[in-house]
Amino acid sequence: MDAERFVITDRVWERVAPLLPGKATDCGVTAADNRLFLEAVMWRVRTGSPWRDLPAVFGNWNSTFQRFRRWAKAGVFERVFEELSGEPDFEYAIIDGTIVSAHQKASGAKGGLKIRFITEFRGRRRGS
Repeated sequence: MDAERFVITDRVWERVAPLLPGKATDCGVTAADNRLFLEAVMWRVRTGSPWRDLPAVFGNWNSTFQRFRRWAKAGVFERVFEELSGEPDFEYAIIDGTIVSAHQKASGAKGGLKIRFITEFRGRRRGS
């Protein structure tokens, strides 16, 4: 994986790093790879791939997934989002149903040509 394709710039990292767990001042284990972990999360968000397809350069997919769950439960991503919400480079990063709405027909609801076709076909067989 080409490190030049990573999303988190040095300027953004300086703003985000103090918000993340695993600093030397925190109790417990010091996390030396927080930046690589965030890159892994961003890669998954951008590609929409399953965690199992995470490239090996980011580490073990299950360890990364478990860490993601811990951080999500602890509200780490909310703090990062609040810090970067005005950052234009990250506007596209996380999009979910609270931001994007779709027309009701986009959800695959029943209707349309299939139902009419079946009704017409059955009516012809009975009348024949």
